[in-house]
Amino acid sequence: MSALLEVNDLEVSYRGAGLGVQGLSLEVAKGEIVAMLGANGAGKTTTLRAISGFLPGDIAKVSAGTVRFDGKLMGTQSPHKRVWQGMSIIPEREKVFRFLTVEENLKVTASTRDGHNPAETMELIYELFPALVERRTVSAGFLSGGERQMLAIGRALMTNPTLLLADEVSLGIAPGLVVQLLDTLRRINREKGITILVVEQNAAAALRVADRVYVLEHGRSVLQGTPKELLNREDFFSVYFGLAETDDELDPGKPTKGAK
Repeated sequence: MSALLEVNDLEVSYRGAGLGVQGLSLEVAKGEIVAMLGANGAGKTTTLRAISGFLPGDIAKVSAGTVRFDGKLMGTQSPHKRVWQGMSIIPEREKVFRFLTVEENLKVTASTRDGHNPAETMELIYELFPALVERRTVSAGFLSGGERQMLAIGRALMTNPTLLLADEVSLGIAPGLVVQLLDTLRRINREKGITILVVEQNAAAALRVADRVYVLEHGRSVLQGTPKELLNREDFFSVYFGLAETDDELDPGKPTKGAK
């Protein structure tokens, strides 16, 4: 498969705080789900912001390296230009418009890129997330954390993406719902052919859906491979995550609850 996203020797520097990302390289092939894992401060979200163009320009900048999307160098392109080309980020759930209704949140991000039909995508979102159907006219500020995360995913889908960048879907969400949301991303990938790069601190959940994984530490990629390859490394969880799940719980081939 050809690469849809290529990141080469990426370096992100923070004013007065050194490097947040140090010579990071990764690629995501068309149709893949790739996960970036790592502890807090590993550089995951900074990498995602550099890819999407959402780095806070007053305090951070790409100081070296390149990001290439669908064969084109992104350079200093603005976030909205990257969205128009097919790249869309699923932000933290708090980034929805709290004073707009669920349906208004979806409509305001709708794109007609490549003849996209927003009404059809909205119906797909309601199929994927039935909990949002009866909340259509409710302001997003009154949604639960899980419902706001569903809405954040829906808003990203309304841009008609070829690449979804998912930023910490599990943050502040109950474990059972995390599995459901990541399984929904897998369904979107398999049924709609949308390529997905997932940034996650919840390694166990991400390993269930990812085709390949990069493990970051201090802004560098220190491990990469398929979930099964990484699970065969004795140091994977003990060194980088300190988790104690059993082999059965972490088996990427084991069906997950609610998987579709």
